Amino acid sequence: MHDTLLQLQSHTFPEITRERIDTLQLNLGYLCNLSCIHCHVNAGPRRKELMNRETMELALLVAERREIKTLDLTGGTPEMNPEFRWLVTSAIERGIHVMDRLNPTIIEEPGYEWIAQFHAAFGVELIASLPCYSQANVDEQRGKGVFDASIRALKKLNALGYGQPGNRLTLNLVYNPNGAFLPPPQEQLRDDYRRLLFDNFGIFFNDLFAIANMPIQRFGSWLVSKGKFNAYMDTLRGAHRVENLDRVMCRSLVSVDYQGRLYDCDFNQMLKIPLGGRASPSHLRDLLDGATPRRIGVADHCFGCTAGQGSSCGGALT
Repeated sequence: MHDTLLQLQSHTFPEITRERIDTLQLNLGYLCNLSCIHCHVNAGPRRKELMNRETMELALLVAERREIKTLDLTGGTPEMNPEFRWLVTSAIERGIHVMDRLNPTIIEEPGYEWIAQFHAAFGVELIASLPCYSQANVDEQRGKGVFDASIRALKKLNALGYGQPGNRLTLNLVYNPNGAFLPPPQEQLRDDYRRLLFDNFGIFFNDLFAIANMPIQRFGSWLVSKGKFNAYMDTLRGAHRVENLDRVMCRSLVSVDYQGRLYDCDFNQMLKIPLGGRASPSHLRDLLDGATPRRIGVADHCFGCTAGQGSSCGGALT
């Protein structure tokens, strides 16, 4: 695995500050049933890091005390954390909106058949990764059979009401490029997904988020090994748009790792750049009574959020 942090620390990215904390993004661990080429987490079936219930309880306390209205659950694939169901039910009992960033194939894995029904019962907002509407592209990026498993899982979610017109159950999809290039325009891509997924499989969804690949962890290492790292960084820097700075996710979000340490976003978490770019990590405990941290730690991977249309966990920014 090639470490790309040193190549990202030229600090040509503009300084930005946090305005508020609307969302607490919890990375429940790096365990996943897949090992995808584009993964910025380097997640996989052999990862052991998992958030425990004590840390989850602290996160819920922080959310209540600071009146944070949304928990954004990520991983790995979050449902593989054995405390996942406890966390979701506890958050919803407190009136906190829950978003789950799931890899839809997990629904097809033995022992995880409960996921679709559970999410529907509690009204969890789903953000499901489907990096392309093409079977060849998805299987190349994620492994043979992943596309078919994803389609089966999405059909199960549709059958429960997810993504159906007029239904309250929200199903959004995520597109990632399968190479060292920027996503196409999100609106056109969304229309293509809608048409092709419905025509070919009868699948409905609410929205599509197009997210640029980050030059870190597994994808960053792939770029280095293929001799494409510098060219990809030139692409990101060259496509930087100043207007995207106003809408990047780190202005209203704090990322929490499985041990409760704080970061400005999930990408900084993977690079181990602490909250605010400090020398040492802050912890959830520091949010209980401390002031909202303003400064945001940046490095040149941040151009991945501001290049072109811009992208974040919520898709294109412009």
